[in-house]
Amino acid sequence: MKIAITGASGFVGTALARLLLDGGHVVTGLGTSGSHPLQSAAHFTWVSVDTTLAGTWQAAVGQADAVVNLTGRTIFKRWSRAYKAQIVDSRILTTRNVVSAMNGEDKILISTSAVGYYGSRGDQVLTEYSTPGADFIARLSVDWEEAALDAEKQGVRVAIMRFGVVLGAGGGALAQMLPVFRRFAGGPLGNGRQWFSWIHMVDLLAAIQFLLDHDNARGPYNFCAPGAVRQKDFARALGVAVGRPAVVPAPSLALRLMMGEVAGVLLASQKVRPDRLIADGFSFRFADVDSALADLVD
Repeated sequence: MKIAITGASGFVGTALARLLLDGGHVVTGLGTSGSHPLQSAAHFTWVSVDTTLAGTWQAAVGQADAVVNLTGRTIFKRWSRAYKAQIVDSRILTTRNVVSAMNGEDKILISTSAVGYYGSRGDQVLTEYSTPGADFIARLSVDWEEAALDAEKQGVRVAIMRFGVVLGAGGGALAQMLPVFRRFAGGPLGNGRQWFSWIHMVDLLAAIQFLLDHDNARGPYNFCAPGAVRQKDFARALGVAVGRPAVVPAPSLALRLMMGEVAGVLLASQKVRPDRLIADGFSFRFADVDSALADLVD
């Protein structure tokens, strides 16, 4: 299968490209980085491009059997008005350009969204059928998903991945947290009672492959482990995994003063359940946070 990946130089994109190449697929990666660690690999083509702008790169999308759309500026830095616009444009404009380049039936679009779609909902259990929230990330996620679902008008099969926090070795959220915990400075965020939805990279990649392989997989899927935990329990589990206490909290006020509006993302409570993946027959290798962190820290 010919597969195009937007955002292919990111943490998830690089791991996905490697998995697909190992599976015998022909992969085209697109993104803003000047180079890619796999660019010398057989059956891999790297295209360095700003995908928010229409251009010749769209030909690679049109020629692909499937597109995995991962593009998006990180949300984990202080938000100015200008940076919020970049967060939006990197997702919405890229997705619109991808959709406009796809042609004909029998094509597949697997597009990213986030559990931020639901907003902060306290102890409420959230499934794919729950209503969206109303904050900045929730509204962005709704618009992002709508942009991807426009491809259905062309007969494209569209599946949406609502990512929880991705835990993987060598990058992502865990790479930011491990040094803090190893310096005996780790602990819960805020009061620690907010629900934390996460997924191990191994399961995330397997779930993407699952959506590619299953012709009936359409619409939104929660990409998070069935074992959501409170943030204080996640901090405890990470402390155990690194052999350090997790008793130094990061108070809500301090987070908001340091990070501004984005602190709301870190303090949001989202008890998300991956009902549709489970109902469709997907099996998680890492369903509980203790085994996931033990695997990644080891």
